Order: sequence, then C-alpha cells, then structure tokens
Amino acid sequence: MSDPTTSTLDEARRETGTLAWLRAQIRSSELWLVFIAILVGAAAGAMALAQGVLAHAAQVVLFGIEPEVRLSVAPPIAPIRLLAIPAGGLILGGLAFLWTKRRPAAPVDPVEANALRGGRMSIQDSVYVAAQTLISNGFGASVGLEAAYTQMGAAVASRLGVWLNLRRADLRLLVGAGAGAAIAAAFGAPLTGAFYAFEVIIGAYTVSGVAPVAAAALAGALVARASGEGVYGMAPQAFGKIVTLSAYGLYAGLGLVAAGFGILVMRLAALMERFAGKLPVPRAFRPAIGGVILIALALYSPQTLSSGHGALRQDLAMGPAIEVVLILLALKAAASIVSLGFGFRGGLFFASLFLGSLLGRVYAMGLGMTHLSALDLNPTVTALVGMSALAVAVIGGPFTMTFLVLETTGDFGITAAALTASLFSSLLVRETFGYSFSTWRLHLRGETIRSAHDVSFLRTLTAGTMMRPVRGSIAADASLAEARRRFPLGSIKQAVITDQAGAYAGLLPIAALYAETAEPARAPTTVGALAEFKDAALRPEMSIKDMMEAFDRTKADELAVVDPAGMMLGMVSEAFATRRYADELEKARRDLIGESAL
Repeated sequence: MSDPTTSTLDEARRETGTLAWLRAQIRSSELWLVFIAILVGAAAGAMALAQGVLAHAAQVVLFGIEPEVRLSVAPPIAPIRLLAIPAGGLILGGLAFLWTKRRPAAPVDPVEANALRGGRMSIQDSVYVAAQTLISNGFGASVGLEAAYTQMGAAVASRLGVWLNLRRADLRLLVGAGAGAAIAAAFGAPLTGAFYAFEVIIGAYTVSGVAPVAAAALAGALVARASGEGVYGMAPQAFGKIVTLSAYGLYAGLGLVAAGFGILVMRLAALMERFAGKLPVPRAFRPAIGGVILIALALYSPQTLSSGHGALRQDLAMGPAIEVVLILLALKAAASIVSLGFGFRGGLFFASLFLGSLLGRVYAMGLGMTHLSALDLNPTVTALVGMSALAVAVIGGPFTMTFLVLETTGDFGITAAALTASLFSSLLVRETFGYSFSTWRLHLRGETIRSAHDVSFLRTLTAGTMMRPVRGSIAADASLAEARRRFPLGSIKQAVITDQAGAYAGLLPIAALYAETAEPARAPTTVGALAEFKDAALRPEMSIKDMMEAFDRTKADELAVVDPAGMMLGMVSEAFATRRYADELEKARRDLIGESAL
C-alpha cells in the first residue's frame, strides 16, 4: 500500500510543475497572455451582469416597479416606498462601521492599484466595495454601478495575475483588461471598454497591450450580448448628415462648458462630504440623513434616483422643454452630490453621461434663442456630444467617451463632434483642475497621483533611502586651525557643522576653509562663520520631486538629511539623485513597452 503522505507530496510537485510551466509560457508568449485576458474578460462581463441584475431586482422589490421598467423612469413612487433610501443608508452605515473596525485602511481601487501597487488588489476589499455599491444603487441612491463592475473585474484579474506570478507590467495590463471588460459588458461596447482600460486604468497606450486588452473587452461584450441581460447601451439611431463644419466651433464651446460644469460637480461633492463630516451625528448615520434629502428630490422626479439609465434614453427620445431640462439638470446633480457626500458608495460614470446629455440639450436650446440660431444645432445630437464631453471632464478618457458615442449611434459625424468637445473638455480640466473624479477623491485622502501611470517607484526614491553616511563633521565653535588639521585640502568636499547639542548647523565647504582673506583682521575665527545651507536640510521622507526642487532652489550640489529633531542622518548629492531618478524612469519605460533590459 502506498504512503498517502508521499502521494500528496507527489501531487503537490506535479501541480507546482504545471503552474511553473504555465507561468513560463505566459512570460514567453503574448498569445498566452491574450488567452488569460479572454478568461478575465468573460469573468468580468459575467460579474457585471450579475451585479446589474441584483441591483435592479432590489429596486423592483423595494420601489414596486415593473421588472422591465428602470427606476429613473418609473411612475411617481409612493412616499412610503421612498423610505427605502434612508433605510439603505442605515444598512450601508452599519456595514461600514463593522468593516472599518476590522480593516481600517481604505480599499484600493483599480486606478490606485495600478499607479502605486503594481496592480495588486484585495479580493475581500473589492467584494466590500461591490456590496456597498449594490446597496447604494439598489436602494435608490443617485450613484452608478460602474465602480462595482470595474472593482470586481480588476480584482479578479489581479488575483489571477498574482497567482500566475505575472511580471509587474503584465499584471497592470491584466487589471486594466478586467476593468475594461466590465465596462464593455455594461454598455455592450468593446471599443469603449478597451479605451477605458488604456486611458483610465492603465494610463498609457502600448502596442504590446492592444491584443490582451481588446480581447478581454470583446469577451466581456460578447458575454453581455449573449445573455441579453444588463446591457444598457442605447440602440444606434439614423441621424443623417446633420453635423455641419461650422458647428464644430460650437461643439468645442460645449466641451469647455462641460469641463466647467464637471469641475463644479467634483468640487461640490468634496464640499458636501466635508459638510456631512461636520454634522454632530455618528458617521454610520450620515448615509441615512442623505437618504432623507434624496426623498425630497425624488418626490419631484424619479429621474434623480439611481444612475439614470432609463431617464437618459427617455429624454433623448422625447426632448423635454428647456425649463424641464434645467430643473432636471440641477436636481440630478444635487442628488449625485448628496449621495456621494453623505457616504453612499458608487461613481459618477453614468450620472455624468446623463447630466452631460441634459447639459448638451440646454446648450443647444439656449443657442437657439440667440443670433446663432441659424446654425440650428440638433438638440439630440448636442445631448450626445454633451454626454461625451461631461463624462470626459469627470471620468477622463476622451477616446473612451468618443467611442461610446460611436458605438451608441453608429454615426461618424456625431462621433467627430463628440471627439472635438471631448478634447476641449479634457484640455481645460487638465489645465485648470488636473484630476478626474477618482484621482480627486484620492487627492482629498492625501495621495498625489493624477492618473494610473505607474509612479510607485517614486515612493522609494526618498531622501532617507538615497542618503549616504556623513564623511566628516565638526562643531560650530571649532577653530579654523582645528578644521584644517582634521580636513586636509582634497580629503573631502565639505563637512557637516553641528551645534552644541549635536544638531545640524550647516555645511562647511573645505575650499572656503583654505581660501585666503583679503582683510586678515576681519577673517572668521570659527567654523560656524563659514556655514552654508543652514536652513536647507532635507527630511528623510521627502520625495525625489521635493528633493530636486530643493536642489534647484539652493543651487547646492549636496544637502544634508536631518530628522525632525534636527539631528544629522546623512547626505544626498544632486548628481546621485538625478541618476537614480533617470534609472527608474528608464526601467518604467522598458516595462511599459515590454522591452527587456540588456
């Protein structure tokens, strides 16, 4: 009889050997990475559909709507049923309270993971984020499900990539593919999903990344179309040739208007969050308070509820009057700001599309009342262009939103107009604000990233990690003769000067120590009189950016690193810091384009 322990060990060896072989195949051939990306895309698409079905089922039960009706276009909802919104806020607040006691650190989203963590994400944290988003949307808060879709798609991709021990660049690529596939499934739009992955999650286009990302997006879209569930993309319409050359300037103007409106919404969301944080109530009860405010908005119009999928389709088809559109624009923006500010979880992806369509329609009808009415902008077309422009301002990704318009309408003229508005919107946001909504929230949390570009290497390039030991130090009250005895000319370039407590008091250039003085009677007698850069020391936690700014400001070749108490820790030279930064940039460039080091 065979030994069961030996049999188990043999099985483990075979499994390890198979996994090692698979890892080697993926590292050596892009085809294997494409195959893995297809699996990730299909899984992300299926999860997105499942989440969409669960959220809508909750809305059907809670608000008494028909299964085929979207909440945002439901008939007036009974006030008693609208109490579900604050009830959902209580559930959400209680869940957040219990979770943060167990895991106080904020969950990592795909953008942060790719920018700072090499694509590594937590499955547990991602399930928590998805659950929060499902509760928020399912109970009627004015937030979208896209945050949950992309979080789970990226997290599964990350977990699989870590298990396969993928290289850092491949792992980041797979995370982008998972998130892009989720968006492709949600909209039934593979090009939109692929460009979302590149522009928003990966942060750059790469030739080597096109195949796996496109394959994942296509797999996600095909899963959605095969199921027939959950896809809320709009059916293409025949608009004809109604975008004239003279109108492109006006569409560029719409892009600028959308940029300003998007920045306003993002700043107001942050202000609302700050206001809610100052309320004299426990954090767990804030979503419920926000839910009460949402009831007041929903009593006027159900279009303020949920993401607004049905409302967007309805308003594009019906074309309400400008007074109605203006009111809806204000109420929907307020509902989204309140939802996010008071702690409901979700994103502004679809809300920005809906708000953009309303803004575009207002823009067209407003111009129609001026001397520019001769251009006769089509309100429906302008709504689609505004949809793209505002989404770019809030989410980022001008090509992502342009391809969404293309896959929505099938009209290249409207797509060109959307691209024009999107580019102007993106330009103005970058120049005046610098953040998308996701990176803006990270900025408010203390992070400095502005995109998903891999900048994690900058975290390791600090003064503390790059400093070298001090080669010589001397007290500030030491005589010049003593300093010359200890530091012969040519031994070192400069020494550190310390005060009576041993703290940093400046740098002593050895050349200055031996320089002749024109007026011997007025010559310094102690080392402290020759001290330079007394107030220009570096802190060990200073980033490479801050260090280079200090070198530029002081014109110094070398600076001291001191602790908060002023005690000397080491020295950093400008030449060494510059060389390390250049080396890391080159490494990042090779990883980005898939080039191996020689």
